[in-house]
Amino acid sequence: MHKKAEIVSNSLANELQRILQYWSSEAIDEVNGGFVGERDHNNKLVKNASKGIILNSRILWSFSAASNHYQTNDYIGLCERSYQYLKTYFKDKQYGGVYWELDAFGNPINTRKQVYAQAFMIYALSEYYMFSKDQEALDWAIEIYQLVEKYANDHEFKGYIEAFNQDWSPIEDMRLSDKDANEAKTMNTHLHVLEAYTNLYKVYKNEGLKENLIELINLFFTKFLNENNNLNLFFDEQWQLKSSVISFGHDIETAWLLIEAAKVIEDQYLLEETERIAVLIADKFMENGIDVDGGVLNDYDPKTGKWDTDKHWWPQAEALVGLRYAYNITNNEKYLSKSLEILNFIETKILDHTNGEWFWRVDKSGVPYTNECKIGMWKAPYHTSRACIVLNSK
Repeated sequence: MHKKAEIVSNSLANELQRILQYWSSEAIDEVNGGFVGERDHNNKLVKNASKGIILNSRILWSFSAASNHYQTNDYIGLCERSYQYLKTYFKDKQYGGVYWELDAFGNPINTRKQVYAQAFMIYALSEYYMFSKDQEALDWAIEIYQLVEKYANDHEFKGYIEAFNQDWSPIEDMRLSDKDANEAKTMNTHLHVLEAYTNLYKVYKNEGLKENLIELINLFFTKFLNENNNLNLFFDEQWQLKSSVISFGHDIETAWLLIEAAKVIEDQYLLEETERIAVLIADKFMENGIDVDGGVLNDYDPKTGKWDTDKHWWPQAEALVGLRYAYNITNNEKYLSKSLEILNFIETKILDHTNGEWFWRVDKSGVPYTNECKIGMWKAPYHTSRACIVLNSK
């Protein structure tokens, strides 16, 4: 391994232990079961915070993936705790799939079917099955996959509709969060459907699933990737572009997840094409997405010229993975040099050396925002633990 790559990998090997220790000690809800809904910037428990499916599915994925990575049973209790809570409280036993949000006591308070959330359940259950060999978990993952294909797959215009009511009927407000546009098709949801289907295919060699993956990869080539080698984010049902914003973290995350999808279905043509495109995305990302301090910027709108110069935690982690993939394809050391800059930024500005975990975001000067959480609806160990695992996998 190249010396620069080794430095990044060794640092992240140590960081994985830190992340897992934090979530093992700080995330368990001893009062209401499962995991706490929120801890604030200073690690203080937010009493009776609601519990979100994204946090909870990502916890299951993270501890299952760590168990598979280390080949250990050290986290078996946390994996089972997570799985049982999801099955008991988040699973919609009437209409299938999972709810978006519960109150602190496990009662559903938002029962909408966000396809993004269904994808994360498939992703987590597949990983948990690899560890536990629990057939029930795999069957549940396949059941959710079939529901997504039945209700969300747009057979006329291709791709996946963003969201539905609890009973899978059409919903007016499809937004994933208040920061998103209310559009029928989003790059973010398609990316995580791709990721989920990739993981499911490892344990469920279904021909229909393989075809879905091929179609998804081609949608990234033909719909999401633009002529500047950025990814377009929001579309209506018929693929009319509805936003000009570029999300740097999503761009570099897409670069490597496309390669993994092509690998798992063993399609040589698609693998070569995803690798070629990943390098183009990585080069564009390095050109515009990294600040002079080594931190990954949030986003940019070329139409308005507006930059969001905040640096969120998760794009830093995804950049380390995406740039390593670009290096592995090209053997060009520039990707490793940039990775070291990002790693230094993470270690000096993003890691909370006092209270543990990663700050949600810092401003352009590297000062953390103190009004955002360490654990929350969107703040989970997934991006960070995954980067540590991927960059230390043989």
